[in-house]
Amino acid sequence: MSRYRGPRLRVVRRLGDLPGLTRKSPRRSYPPGQHGQARRKRSEYAIRLEEKQKLRYNYGVTEKQLLRYVRKARRATGSTGQALLELLEMRLDNTVFRLGMAGTIPGARQLVNHGHVMVNGREVNIASYQCRPGDVIMVKDNERSRRLVEKNLEYPGLANLPSHLEFDKKTFTGKVNGMIEREWVALQINELLVVEFYSRKA
Repeated sequence: MSRYRGPRLRVVRRLGDLPGLTRKSPRRSYPPGQHGQARRKRSEYAIRLEEKQKLRYNYGVTEKQLLRYVRKARRATGSTGQALLELLEMRLDNTVFRLGMAGTIPGARQLVNHGHVMVNGREVNIASYQCRPGDVIMVKDNERSRRLVEKNLEYPGLANLPSHLEFDKKTFTGKVNGMIEREWVALQINELLVVEFYSRKA
């Protein structure tokens, strides 16, 4: 299944608040569709699927990519759920979003893909690049790139900068100081249900 490019508010109404997907808030609080207002009993599978879909849509990854991240998280030491969130949060597009350079993760991905972002002095146009502690992320030194980021900084997607990042608004330079802590993950998610969902697949 390819990356989702449909109406974002429809997804937000179905899954709840997804801070990385859109800054807009839906006018209706119930899920979309003919049976949106009807109260339905959900199975355990449906609950796990919903949590998995939250991750997919919020971080803008494909099913194949998410499965790969789950397998990688399984090989890591410690909690699989925590490792999975770390892998997704430390992606370059998400880091650019959390620094405030873009209003949403899709916006940050476009910024990266179009070559406006540099990591440690080199242009990186791969959104899934894994940021590591010590990485310096900066805007390319040209007027177009700076103007784009300057405009985005006026209306950042999330107000608070996570503790593992620092950002200088004068030079448009950010630094990764460590791995993200669980309390700084903006998405309301039960990662253990996602791990359980993939327990038979991964």
